[in-house]
Amino acid sequence: MDFSLSTEEREVRDWVRTFVQRELIPLEQEVLRRERAHQPGLTGEELKDLQLKAKESGFWGVLTPEEYGGMGLSAVMAALLEAELGRTFVPFRFGGAADNILFHANEEQKQTYLLPTISGERKSCFAITEPGAGSDAKAIRTTARKDGTDWVINGEKTFITGGNEADFTMVFAITDPEKGANGGVTCFLVDREAGWKSEYIDTMGEWGPASLIFQDVRVPETQILGEEGRGFELAMQWIGQGRYLLPARAIGSCERLISMAIEHANTRETFGQKIAERQAIQWMIADSGVELEALRWLVLNAAWQVDQGMDSRHAQSMAKLYGGQKANEIVDRVLQIHGGMGYTRELPVERWYRELRLLRIYEGTDEIQRRTIARNLLKGHVKVGGALG
Repeated sequence: MDFSLSTEEREVRDWVRTFVQRELIPLEQEVLRRERAHQPGLTGEELKDLQLKAKESGFWGVLTPEEYGGMGLSAVMAALLEAELGRTFVPFRFGGAADNILFHANEEQKQTYLLPTISGERKSCFAITEPGAGSDAKAIRTTARKDGTDWVINGEKTFITGGNEADFTMVFAITDPEKGANGGVTCFLVDREAGWKSEYIDTMGEWGPASLIFQDVRVPETQILGEEGRGFELAMQWIGQGRYLLPARAIGSCERLISMAIEHANTRETFGQKIAERQAIQWMIADSGVELEALRWLVLNAAWQVDQGMDSRHAQSMAKLYGGQKANEIVDRVLQIHGGMGYTRELPVERWYRELRLLRIYEGTDEIQRRTIARNLLKGHVKVGGALG
């Protein structure tokens, strides 16, 4: 296992680092001002302009296969780039991406949904979570009833990322109640014009998910993604597509936060001494530094397993669990080191405090990750020695 970068890989990583420094970090104060006024940190047009600026340098579809116009980078490189983007809270993401399960579309669906999503002409959302089916995805109750050659969908989805902006959704519904998740769930591609509605959900952070309401929404049979009854398999493929990327972004956030703590500790004085001389502060810095490096290696190991074609679900669960916990502990320490100023909205520490808390919930809660890790170990699916065992 060699994580040293080639000259080309280092240039790619350094370009993103420079892009973050020059284009994104200067926007932070304006983003904070807007968010305090309950406005989006970036408008859709501003995000698009930034994405096109990155595209001019070839950064488009980081994980999208080259045959579809993307960069087709390795998982390790994608993790490194995500860490660079994590150095700022400005809500930027590279354009040119599409949900992995859209690649299961047939040729006609690819022309209507996949390719326009990659080009940025269309926006999608993944809709499986429901008010009574969060971590337990098998408990979904949204139904699709066959009526001639059409399907009629009824139900509600909640906490759907991008649901307010999407013009089509990949919605999962029960098509065979007797089989349920074991062959009775189907995924449908449903345009907003078909009649589903979205409602904004206000949260403690700046993530604005949506509830999606389906009331007698009628779609033709041609809108099935993949095969009838095989939707739950697609859903699990989407959920497991890149859990390592979430803690990867936290790496960058923690690097920036620890740097802020170090700078503050070396300038702030109390009782005639820099607080960096206080053992309490030193231990917080030391613990944060160790935990950051441990997280970095957990993430890179998970990404490396993806690149090797290995079953990386266990490694990804470990990276996400550790990343969510330690990122929250690190930002809490950094806020404490800054004292009262850290608690204000004048500094971005408070902003990260709210944002990083989400990492312990979405894309599989801490408890779900623990369940997965424990099950794998107890049943012998994974050895205690891990991939190098």
